[in-house]
Amino acid sequence: MSLDAFREEVREYLEANCPASMRGRALHFEDAYEIYNTDDARRWRDSMAVRGWTAPTWPKEYGGGGLSFEENQVLQQEMAALKALPPETGMGLAMIGPTLLEFGTEEQKQRHLPKIVSGEVRWCQGYSEPGSGSDLASLQTRAVLEGDHFVINGQKIWTSGADVADWMFALVRTDPQASKHEGISFVLLEMSQPGVTVKPIRLISGSSPFCETFFDNAIALRENLVGELNKGWTVGKRLLQYERSASAVRTKRKGKPVNAYAVIAREYFGEVDGRLADADIRDRITRQTMLEKSLQLTVQRVADESRSGKAPGATTSIFKKVGSTIAKEASSLKSDIRGTAGVGWEGDGFSEEELESTRGWLRDRAVTIYGGTNEVQMNIISKRVLGLPD
Repeated sequence: MSLDAFREEVREYLEANCPASMRGRALHFEDAYEIYNTDDARRWRDSMAVRGWTAPTWPKEYGGGGLSFEENQVLQQEMAALKALPPETGMGLAMIGPTLLEFGTEEQKQRHLPKIVSGEVRWCQGYSEPGSGSDLASLQTRAVLEGDHFVINGQKIWTSGADVADWMFALVRTDPQASKHEGISFVLLEMSQPGVTVKPIRLISGSSPFCETFFDNAIALRENLVGELNKGWTVGKRLLQYERSASAVRTKRKGKPVNAYAVIAREYFGEVDGRLADADIRDRITRQTMLEKSLQLTVQRVADESRSGKAPGATTSIFKKVGSTIAKEASSLKSDIRGTAGVGWEGDGFSEEELESTRGWLRDRAVTIYGGTNEVQMNIISKRVLGLPD
């Protein structure tokens, strides 16, 4: 089938199958569960999963769409034109799925990947601990191998979505005598078992996507060890690179229209001779949209250069650092444009958009911290990209 014919097929399919409620709306991870926990979202996911288009480039033998680079570009372009939300999102698709494709055994791929594509199983990440955040390799959650399973004891924190997840991928210490970056293993475990306790953490924005997770003799089967025993740091780092790469793609897909801020500014400042009345706001909007467009073009260039299927590398830290900073500045700009109307929390004196602006400002204070702080990303960039000494 030619690309033109494929495009026409995709366009007709999306128009017929993407519900109106899944079009033209913003998606933030704090709201993702509520957005996708609806009948419309489930129908949209199930319809796309039949074609494998929840994971369009994954191999068909694992439930994916098996699309070529060019075909996936067409699919993403047509979804963007329709302003359609992706049919499924989360750590299964963005993080553990790609990691299993690279490091997993055939049995692990066959068992877990199709259920990620179908949305049957939700995943969460067990990385950070109360004393091991930016210095992740200092983690202390212990896993002792006893026959065909590991016995896990310890605590994880900031485990996004742990309260609704079915499975967790986790870094655990399996050799406490080894050096800090050695003796760590990467395991998969079920969340519904005895010995796993989850407590949501309420955020200042009003939502509770983060959790504390406690392990008290929890079990991970030996067959769910990903990669080699005591060599999980390599797997764990690669997963973070997949996460940052996926985050950059979401930024590109999201792609605000260049006049999105101007639309808000016209409401609060008005125009003079066809231009926004406030010169400072004009300059800030110009700088912000230029930065966003530059990031989108850079992501597109890197995607084009990665067509060979090469796994993402340390340069994904650039995307994380720049993308998170741009997201934070975007929220600040929208709130600043609204003035005092951009800091309202509740009450009849504020519109729904103004209240969301306040919550967005609060949410995006954290984007330069979670997933690896900007300071950590700059260290990675200096060492792994620029080759500077320690």
